[in-house]
Amino acid sequence: MISMLKSLFAVAAAALLLGACDEPDMPAAAPPPPPPPPSFMVFFDWDRSNLSSQAMNTIQQAASAYKTRGGARVTATGHTDTSGSPEYNMALSLRRANTVKDALVKEGVPAANISSTGVGESGLLVKTADGVREPQNRRVEIVVVASAGYNQAAYCADLMALYRKTSTASPAQGPVPDAMAQCTAGNPAAGIPVLEKALTDARVPLPPKKM
Repeated sequence: MISMLKSLFAVAAAALLLGACDEPDMPAAAPPPPPPPPSFMVFFDWDRSNLSSQAMNTIQQAASAYKTRGGARVTATGHTDTSGSPEYNMALSLRRANTVKDALVKEGVPAANISSTGVGESGLLVKTADGVREPQNRRVEIVVVASAGYNQAAYCADLMALYRKTSTASPAQGPVPDAMAQCTAGNPAAGIPVLEKALTDARVPLPPKKM
């Protein structure tokens, strides 16, 4: 009886060992995604493009983040709330972005490394109806992208800057401002094709994709 039990245990142990050998190797865990690039928000009073002391503190933080990343690129994207006409707000958003760019340059960020653009009422941080004065929507978003991390977001920023530089018209509404808002909102895959088409239709050579 004892010998029979020993035989059964031996068979069971062998079966367990064979089963363990047959188990497929577990795939290695995927590495965590890289952290998002540093971003900062500068807010403005209604219908203004001048910088408050708090805004300057934020810009100084952004400049410091740039200086810790060799060869980084900076994007400054201006926004407005929905009060005022779309055309006026498009121009106002660009003034705000350029004001922030000028301040970044004074803080030691090379102008050539900064892309500034305005998207008007597109990309509202707080969704509102038309004609609403919403402080959170009156802003410039600053993003610092390391050169090693040049990706779709940085390419989209280059497309926006090139469109602003070469376009004779600045539409306040339509696919191009919406595409710029998509880039700013962290969805460059949706904005890149629209901006590429707009530039290609205007016979403007596209910037290189350094991805």
